[in-house]
Amino acid sequence: MISSLYTRIVLTFLVSVIGGTIIATFTTSWLYKEKLNDNLMLNVFHFGEDVSRIYDALPPAEAEAYVRGMKQLHSYYIRMYDQGGQIQSFGELNGQSVSEVTPEQISRVLAGEVLQISSQGIVPVLMGMPLRTETGTKAMFVEPLAASSVSLLVRFLTNSLITGSLLILIAAVFLVRPIKKLTEATKRIAAGDFNVKLNIKQKGELGTLARSFEEMMRDLKQLEQMRKEFVSNVSHEVQSPLTSISGYAIALKQAGIPESERNRYLDIIISEAKRMSKMSDSLLKLSLLESSTQQLRVTELRLDEQIRRVIVAIQPQWSARSISFDMNLKPIPVTADHDQLNQVWTNIIGNSIKFSEEGGTIHVSMKQDAKTVTIRIADAGMGISQEDQKRIFERFFKADRSHSRKYDGSGMGLAIAKQIVSLHQGHIRVESELGRGAAFIVTLPIASSSE
Repeated sequence: MISSLYTRIVLTFLVSVIGGTIIATFTTSWLYKEKLNDNLMLNVFHFGEDVSRIYDALPPAEAEAYVRGMKQLHSYYIRMYDQGGQIQSFGELNGQSVSEVTPEQISRVLAGEVLQISSQGIVPVLMGMPLRTETGTKAMFVEPLAASSVSLLVRFLTNSLITGSLLILIAAVFLVRPIKKLTEATKRIAAGDFNVKLNIKQKGELGTLARSFEEMMRDLKQLEQMRKEFVSNVSHEVQSPLTSISGYAIALKQAGIPESERNRYLDIIISEAKRMSKMSDSLLKLSLLESSTQQLRVTELRLDEQIRRVIVAIQPQWSARSISFDMNLKPIPVTADHDQLNQVWTNIIGNSIKFSEEGGTIHVSMKQDAKTVTIRIADAGMGISQEDQKRIFERFFKADRSHSRKYDGSGMGLAIAKQIVSLHQGHIRVESELGRGAAFIVTLPIASSSE
């Protein structure tokens, strides 16, 4: 089993090229064998006729000298047999072998017959022609020295294969290098190191893969940071009530504590326990909202009536602080999850009450366009800084830590509200300035996408 991608690429190339070359050579030889032999035979025949004309035009000695000086003898080998069986050859073999000429073939040529003799392959080809000279008829056999051409072709193919193999070796290195980088980066990410730079400049599929990997790496780094913050926040939020509960429980064990002090300690323990329970419920609710299994149970409801009922339901909170409401609500029906939206208005209005001044006013208004409805809930409380507005919808985030004991809460109400609004394909944002209150704007589609 070959596991290296580099080795696979090289072997695949070599097998493909070498196998393709061999198959192409044999296929070409088989398909065009006759045509190649015919073309080669025609060239041999024309050369033999040229030699015959030389012997017709010149005396034997001059003709022989002329033929020996012909440049074509680098490509052809000539053998001449006379009536007595004497042989005369022209050209240099240079170690090459030639076809055997039989006595029968010599006799047939001397009798005036032209012979074309070919092997099973492309070469060699042998042409026998009668040559009439002043001294009598001779049997001339002309054979092309084609072995040099075949050797040249073999050398060419060999050099091509070697050059191509070297090129594919180099190309494969550049092809496999980014994949090796991705593999190494994957190992580092698995070990918890998200500060990996790939520096892959290729285009095409590898470039797209590298960019997708870098985006995934950034997302994982962000998720890891969120996980660390979440663990830190949970630990901090849980530690505070646990410390209070533990401290006051120890104090209760002391003897001689007045009844009033004992009751006060118990009230604090109960309050901190309720705060932990509420935080646990909020975490569970937020986890369910963020899971893919959360399904909205949509119904048609009057948004203005729902907001009024929420305000009435939390009347003890705002009436105790003499807070009033200025409402401009229109009868707008929407298709949404009643219970989930009820939680949104409870959380947002509850925050507005919490951070409003004594005797303040909370303004609630609605407006509608073709496809959406926008609800604005504004107070005149302490306001939110520009820096805190960027994180106000994160879980456990509290805009003013110095007031965390004064204003009860887990810091997850707005995170839950945002998740519910997102599930309804809407969005929520905040507008605020320090000391000038805050306004939360929720935009919802009139018809839910779940419908």
